[in-house]
This record gives sequence, structure tokens and C-alpha cells, in this order.
Amino acid sequence: MTDIVYLNGEFIPRAEARISPDDRGFLFGDALYEVTPAYGGRFLALDRHLERLRRGCATLRLGFPDGIERLHQELLERNGLQDAEMATVYLQLSRGTAPRTHAFPDPPVPPTLYAWAKPFQRLDPEAWERGFGAVTVPDQRWGRADLKTVQLLPMVMAQQAARDAGEADALLVRDGLALEGSHNNVFFVFGDLLVTHPASNQILPGITRALVLELAREEGIPVEERPTAVGDLQCVSEVFYTGTTTEVRPTVRIDGRPVGDGRVGPVTRRLHQAFQAMVDRECRSVAVR
Repeated sequence: MTDIVYLNGEFIPRAEARISPDDRGFLFGDALYEVTPAYGGRFLALDRHLERLRRGCATLRLGFPDGIERLHQELLERNGLQDAEMATVYLQLSRGTAPRTHAFPDPPVPPTLYAWAKPFQRLDPEAWERGFGAVTVPDQRWGRADLKTVQLLPMVMAQQAARDAGEADALLVRDGLALEGSHNNVFFVFGDLLVTHPASNQILPGITRALVLELAREEGIPVEERPTAVGDLQCVSEVFYTGTTTEVRPTVRIDGRPVGDGRVGPVTRRLHQAFQAMVDRECRSVAVR
């Protein structure tokens, strides 16, 4: 596979990409990013990913670049991924390179735009059937978790805590509430009721989260967007995570204790199937050349 990246107007081999040590994304985490999936060369919900990026740019007072949609497709093509079963495009936009000072550069400097594409290996079906585990971790993020910034050190530490425990996911907890994962959103099932934390500054409004909420309503599954107390986790019958690369993934234990009967539940299975059907409908049924 070729490994061609985009950096500030050029498509170049990854090994040749160079970013200044004075870039504000490197110095301050003054940058946003997006990760968008493609199935068979067709992007899923690219418009939603770019709208989230646009909202982040407006909040952080960053200019939104032109030609982003075409850039995504060209990265697939230049890396031979236009027919890949699944691939992702990562895009990062920083405020640019300037002498180190906390305030924005004055006058403004050109932003740094970096992007790349890679194939993604989906979960083994047998592993999905066994389900995965999670550990609760204190949420130590800043107060705007709804912005997809590159300031990910709390998420890195949370995910490492999960790895150290031999589990797949972290479950971030703040003020007694179970919020989301370190790189994905989380859903709880209480009987036949599907619950997830409401979109607010406390969580990242995941694109897959929104798609799954829509699918649940189409399937006639009762849904509530409301906080879930950590103490209520003992009452849940099912838990699953959602995300761009997570898709719909079952969690069968939290902190070593089984969720429900410790097996993948019917609501999780139903929404996983609905999600795969949506991918087939939206992406794989249309040839892209």
C-alpha cells in the first residue's frame, strides 16, 4: 500500500511530511481533528463529520478550509483504498505556525492542514459475539468535551488504564455520572429502554451516536437521552459503545462485574444489525469511481 498524506496543499509520502515545532497544534493542542469512515470507497455521513468540524472551527475562531470533501476522496484514491472494505481518513487543522505566545497570532498566520488515509480492520465476528470489557476511570477533561480537539491526554491516560486492566474500553465518570468512553460514546439498556447521556459540553456528540439514536427510533426502541448514575450500572441489562471505528460494540462486563447475564444482549444485537444494514444501504450499494 502507498502511504501518501496531505500537508498544506501537497500530497507527499508520509516519510517526507514535516511540521514546524512552532506549530500551535504541537505547542498548545490548538487544533481540531476528524476521523471519517469509508466503506467500499464511499464515505458514511461525511457531511455530518464536516459540520462538526465547521462548528468547532466557529467556536475556536479557525477558518474552515475549502475543498475538504474532495480531499477525502483523493486521499482514498492516492492510497489505493477506493475499493477497501473499510478505511478511515484522519484530518487535523491547527491554527498554524507562530512564535510561542498564548494569545492568537496577530496578524493571523496560515493554518496547518494535515490529513491521511489508512485501511481499517473490522472486529472479528467471534470476538464481537464474546463481547468486551470496560473499567470506570475519573473524567479529567476540560470543560468543552463537545469540541473534537487534539487535547487528548486525559483520554490517553483513561485508555491506558483500560489496557492495564486488560479491557477494551474506559468508562469516564464525573460527579457520579457515567458519561462516555475514551474514544467513543456509550449506551445503556434498562429493560427495553435505551439510554445515553444527552449531547452537552460533557461529551463529544459522536456521529455514530447520532446515527444509532436514529436507527433505534426507526426500530421502535424507546430512547431517553439522560444522565446515568454510576450506581445505576448494577441495574443495566446491556451496555454498548459506538464510534467511527467502534461501530456498535457490546460490553459484557464493567470493572470485572458482568453486565446483565454477561452476554451480548438483544438490543445491542438488533442495533448492530441495523447499523450494518445502513452501511450496506448507504455505501456498498453504490459504486464509486
